[in-house]
Amino acid sequence: MGTEYLIDSNAVIDFCNGKLPLAGRELLFSIVQPKISVITHIEVFGFPEISRTEEKLLNDFVSIALIYPLDIDVAKKSIEIKKKTRIKLPDAVIAATALIHDLVLISRNLADFDKITGLTVLNPHDL
Repeated sequence: MGTEYLIDSNAVIDFCNGKLPLAGRELLFSIVQPKISVITHIEVFGFPEISRTEEKLLNDFVSIALIYPLDIDVAKKSIEIKKKTRIKLPDAVIAATALIHDLVLISRNLADFDKITGLTVLNPHDL
């Protein structure tokens, strides 16, 4: 089995809006079952000005995705990350989800996650 990925909110939005470069789009298209955190699900649908077209694209994407819930293991790892790094809670939960499930995180916000030991982050804009 190859590398598996957790897709951050910004990568989902960039993918659905056609803003990823070709190599980034190809990477996401190659993922058989996209995986996201429940936080990403909340974030991508939480914008008040989301258009019907954007909402349809996001719904299509999420309908095939595996959505990881916030369980006790992810919560404990999130607490550990927050204590060490002081990053925002949503980012801590996303990072913890990737670590607990042994996934590479796809995100363009490398600086949000650079202090988290053991987390591998791949920027789809830099492929």
